[in-house]
Amino acid sequence: MPRISRIAFVTIGQTPRSDIVPEMMAEIAVGLDAQPSYEEFGVLDGLEGAALDAFRARDGEHSFATRLATGEEIVSSKARTEDRLNELLAEIDGKGFDIIVLLCTGTRIDPLKNTLVVEAQRIVDSTVKALAASCRNLGVILPLERQVNEFAERHVFAGEQTLVSASPYSGGGMAAGAKGVAGCDLVVMHCMGYSAAMLDEVREAVDAPVLLSRRMVAGVLRQMI
Repeated sequence: MPRISRIAFVTIGQTPRSDIVPEMMAEIAVGLDAQPSYEEFGVLDGLEGAALDAFRARDGEHSFATRLATGEEIVSSKARTEDRLNELLAEIDGKGFDIIVLLCTGTRIDPLKNTLVVEAQRIVDSTVKALAASCRNLGVILPLERQVNEFAERHVFAGEQTLVSASPYSGGGMAAGAKGVAGCDLVVMHCMGYSAAMLDEVREAVDAPVLLSRRMVAGVLRQMI
């Protein structure tokens, strides 16, 4: 495969994702003589007011937690977000990128015609499934309390699971969330918004291996560059 030199990072929120992309690029580029170039694209880019409100999740809807350009958290409708995401991906598919990276662990997308896609959802879940088969109690940290109730409908992991919520965007809840999974023998931070600093917080409270979603995805990208 030709060398990957142009990456498109796609968020379900707004760009720039200064909380994710620089940290991932630092991990991807370790040991490389030349760092790949990248551009960022967001499902909610350019939206405000009523246009932005139209994407907010209503009661009973499956949802995503993501970030606006201001740093503010927004809880968006999974269905409406994925519809726009697939439109955006089709647009990016014709722009000549070597690879597209989805910065969300909950999306379902349509296949593209021209560009290889790294789906964080599949990478994270496949890794967790491989480990959870021999795991007595899997701990899962999610951004929203409402996603705790939705999780079983989206993901199927073997064995007992302990699900807790801690938003990577609103701040202050990571330590409390970590205490909720302290008795587990494997923990996954199931959101690309969780950072290396948040990982350190969880590891202080948990005596078990902890998986960070963005680090798993960055590891796959490093293998491809």
